[in-house]
Amino acid sequence: MDRSVQVVMMYILTHLGLIFFLYPSNIIESTDQGHWIPISLGIVIHIIFVLVYLKGLSFFPRRNIIMIYSSFGKVYLILFLLPIFLYFISAVTITVRAYSEILTIIFLANTPLWAVMALLLFIPFFLAIQGVQAIFRTGILVSFLFLPFLVFILIVSFQNVDASYIYPLWNNDFSFMTKQSYINSFFAISGGFLFLGFIQPEISYKHKKIVIAFAAVVPAFILSVYIPLLTFGKATAETFLFPFVLALDTITLSWIMFDRATVFFLLSLITFIMLFISLVLWKASIIIHHSLPSIKPVYIVVSLTFVIYIACLLIPNWQQVQMLFKWNSVLRFYVLLTVPLSIYFLGHLSKKKVY
Repeated sequence: MDRSVQVVMMYILTHLGLIFFLYPSNIIESTDQGHWIPISLGIVIHIIFVLVYLKGLSFFPRRNIIMIYSSFGKVYLILFLLPIFLYFISAVTITVRAYSEILTIIFLANTPLWAVMALLLFIPFFLAIQGVQAIFRTGILVSFLFLPFLVFILIVSFQNVDASYIYPLWNNDFSFMTKQSYINSFFAISGGFLFLGFIQPEISYKHKKIVIAFAAVVPAFILSVYIPLLTFGKATAETFLFPFVLALDTITLSWIMFDRATVFFLLSLITFIMLFISLVLWKASIIIHHSLPSIKPVYIVVSLTFVIYIACLLIPNWQQVQMLFKWNSVLRFYVLLTVPLSIYFLGHLSKKKVY
């Protein structure tokens, strides 16, 4: 059964959750002008590697990347699956810790951080033990509940923009490519699409329909940066840790039922992040289950959740979170580069053997 709609929705939701919080500040910090250049570069890299990844997967119908690497021997399992697993664990740890900090700053100033982190992990844990089918069904429900309001908020967010802040458009300085803030922005670009190689054969989809997900996600990358830039200007926007959130706070809508539309918008994004965490937990668990098939997946998810929660508790402050982003960059780019390319070349190799 074709479930392309579920896959497209999950792709959109997980990327939206990753984009609108930390990505804007990373891009704004990376350059003084012409912010569309680093944004466009990241988008192009994202699309190229997703297309390469999908092309490689097309050589292996109804097989996930664990099956693919396993068929080529243990060396490939160690060389690719081990870094993927480590990346998943570090990504969930960073996501839970960073977004817990965001929640305490914006919503829950009097709530202990350990309680917020427990909440952010408990719901994804519950979804992960239900399996990938439950995660994707939840994604469809969440999309119907929250996406229309999110689109509405993005439209009205242009209420206070000043078009003059868009200039200058060109920047001859490409040093942003080596800045840590720009490297950190790839957290929203490189990790969200890997699930496309894990869900088959449980969930089948048409690769061509992922183009719809591209079309939906690309404006989000642009708007998340340019709405705060056009609202506050570069000099002011770069002083904010969450510039997009503060830009939404400037919206005045007295005729809607919410006093602060920002609150509902951010709660929607937190829901998307929970879907992302549950999906990554599930992917990490099936990697371990492949290596240790005697252990039930539910016990693996429980163990992973406990380890990640302890790791989050050991991170003392935001400075350490930023340091983790920096350390995670090596795994992030290794996975971004090697996984799509390896699947593509292994696909070509298998095709030649068939002929």
